[in-house]
Amino acid sequence: MTTEHFPIAIIGGGLGGLTLARVLHVKGIASTVFELEASRQARTQGGMLDIHEYNGQRALHAAELFETFKGLVHEGGEAMRILDSQGVVHREEPDQGNFERPEVDRGELRNMLLDSLPEGSIRWGSKVVAVRKVERTPEQEDARYEVELADGTVFSTSLLIGADGAWSKIRPLLTEATPEYTGVSFVETDLRNADLDHPAEAEIMGSGMLFALQGQIGILGHRESDGSLHVYLGHRAPENWLDSIDFDDPQSGQAAILNLLEGWHDDLRGLIKHADTPLIPRRINALPVGLSWPHQPGVTLLGDAAHLMSPFAGEGANLAMYDASELGLAIAASPGDVEKALLQYEESMFARAAEAAADSASSLDVIFSPDSPKGILEMFGSYDDERAEA
Repeated sequence: MTTEHFPIAIIGGGLGGLTLARVLHVKGIASTVFELEASRQARTQGGMLDIHEYNGQRALHAAELFETFKGLVHEGGEAMRILDSQGVVHREEPDQGNFERPEVDRGELRNMLLDSLPEGSIRWGSKVVAVRKVERTPEQEDARYEVELADGTVFSTSLLIGADGAWSKIRPLLTEATPEYTGVSFVETDLRNADLDHPAEAEIMGSGMLFALQGQIGILGHRESDGSLHVYLGHRAPENWLDSIDFDDPQSGQAAILNLLEGWHDDLRGLIKHADTPLIPRRINALPVGLSWPHQPGVTLLGDAAHLMSPFAGEGANLAMYDASELGLAIAASPGDVEKALLQYEESMFARAAEAAADSASSLDVIFSPDSPKGILEMFGSYDDERAEA
């Protein structure tokens, strides 16, 4: 039985959902965010994000939070280095301080967005288990969808927005597409207090982002604003590769990964051998490049729910925030005609998502190619040529 009606219901309290709620709030439009986590402290929010000038930063301007955001930026975080498996540095770029892709801690960015919303905007502990269209009656003339939560609560909404990530509960209303394995798996970990406790690993990581590559294996990482090192071991492997490793036994899991890195420089191996946190396995999945759907009244998607892609173009969080800002602005610009706003938003979102997803898939192939790191060095070299010609 429906207990409450919400004119705009945003499912998912990640960066995209919160940005949408904030942009709507700035425009004087109320919305409610339903987040499955119990509170903002329920879990850590991941590592560093580079917020791009052409999309993520534009979203922050629309949310009227850009000046606050500037105070969160990790100075020096835009630095980047590319190594081979022997620790030889093939390319190194300092942080130019030009604010094109400034780095910020994901958790701090999320807290900034949470703090910008009116009290009561977030319904914590709201896990969606079912969504259905409403057979509209005169008493429910404004309701289009009903949403059932794990605690048995059912609410209705006129506008349902899925910002609920890779395994979205809202997506099946619009498309049968589901994420598929990209061919690359990650193992994630951290080294705490790196300069004091892990000086060799801190030195080889550098001050920003690291790519250490050899064929279809790579160590990717970043120095965090708290002085820790966030590390990913990436491997182009069959989908069941992670299942062959017992990550519940820390020693066994570590031995398997170190065996994969046999012959690599000791300081690169140390990023796994001396990790302070458990190794966390992650398969990298993606939705089909160029995914779109016929418009359905009263419902849409943003961020990973709409266009999950691999992380190798660095666009996931940026696109989620930009989707959110564009959707919020479109709704505000079309009072009384939400379908016009949704159509306008979806048309532009499909195009930019297709381009970014294609870039991401291409970058995955470059990074984990048999002759890596050759491909990524050539890719950055082509960027140098473009800048020189500009």
